[in-house]
Amino acid sequence: MERKAAPKKQLLHIVIGGEVQDLEDVEFRDLKAMDFVGAYPNYAEARDAWKSASQRTVDNAHMRYFVIHAHRLIDPNGPTPDEDDH
Repeated sequence: MERKAAPKKQLLHIVIGGEVQDLEDVEFRDLKAMDFVGAYPNYAEARDAWKSASQRTVDNAHMRYFVIHAHRLIDPNGPTPDEDDH
């Protein structure tokens, strides 16, 4: 009998972006104007969303997007990072 692989544990990632005040720092101009791209179950999907959002705003040097490893904030003692979660 063939064993099914266990489903991968969800590792919540959030992608956000916004215009920064200064290119040398990460302080946003207007927190009310932040772009919440979405929440994703793994780093790979979040990275794809980050890349897409970043490419849409490539002409605005002050626009920055970030992948937040939310699962690490929710459960700091959770699984250690591996190749699935940079």
